[in-house]
Amino acid sequence: METSPLVVTRTYNAPVHRVWQALTDVEKMRQWYFNLEAFKPEVGFKFNFLVVDADCNNFLHVCEVTEVIPENKLTYSWKYDGYDGISYVTFELFAEDDITKLVLTHTGLDTFPPTEELKREKFEKGWNQILGTSLKEYVENNNYKK
Repeated sequence: METSPLVVTRTYNAPVHRVWQALTDVEKMRQWYFNLEAFKPEVGFKFNFLVVDADCNNFLHVCEVTEVIPENKLTYSWKYDGYDGISYVTFELFAEDDITKLVLTHTGLDTFPPTEELKREKFEKGWNQILGTSLKEYVENNNYKK
């Protein structure tokens, strides 16, 4: 079982404040990420969301914000109700004029049970789609609302 962190890097044609807002404003998050009931970029804030996979399995994600450096870094725990294991997702932003590089690091995937649904490959595919398509289209869209 691979224990190294999963790292996904993407560059967006959008200023860092726009990407930060997309990562931390619950209304914006609902448009490209998951349907969160609530979210605040505050250490200790707990949130959850339900994902139903292609096989109709329910996965309740239970998360807690652990680190916030505005427009720079956001980390939260990521675990599943009813499953062992805990992981951490970190978004780091690097600004260069109106271009933003995002580095996502997801650690602790090896702490989850070795089920088909929680395989590293599923996380790789998911994060690549979320960051490479959903977030990219959202922050680079000319209709982005401030």
